[in-house]
Amino acid sequence: MLDIGPLELITLVVLAVLIFGPDKLPKVIQDVSRTLRKIRQFSESAKEDIRSELGPEFKDFEFEDLNPKTFVRKHVLEKDELGLKEIRNGFDFKAEMSDLTDAVHSRTPEAPPATPDLLKKQDRPAPGERPPFDSDAT
Repeated sequence: MLDIGPLELITLVVLAVLIFGPDKLPKVIQDVSRTLRKIRQFSESAKEDIRSELGPEFKDFEFEDLNPKTFVRKHVLEKDELGLKEIRNGFDFKAEMSDLTDAVHSRTPEAPPATPDLLKKQDRPAPGERPPFDSDAT
């Protein structure tokens, strides 16, 4: 009940009795409940007016669906009209990135990635020859 614990509820009741008195408390409770009922009826009638003004194509329109979390959950996660689950499950990011790096470095996918031997002394290029491109150094 609105995240109110039993001790807090007892405190509110005691405060209400002290403020309004035991003889006026039932009248105050009736007035508050009547006001809440009128507000609820007003909001429901406003929702129905909006639905009727939108037309028959929006007869299943729910105002709760305007909440972004509810909208995403209903239209993206639960419904699978577009095949989004297959797309999401079929996408392997690591494999795509390795294919992309193989294509950039002009390697065939069957060849294992070449790892440089850091202990081996590098051969110097011949005069006029460009040194090999080092992607890690840039």
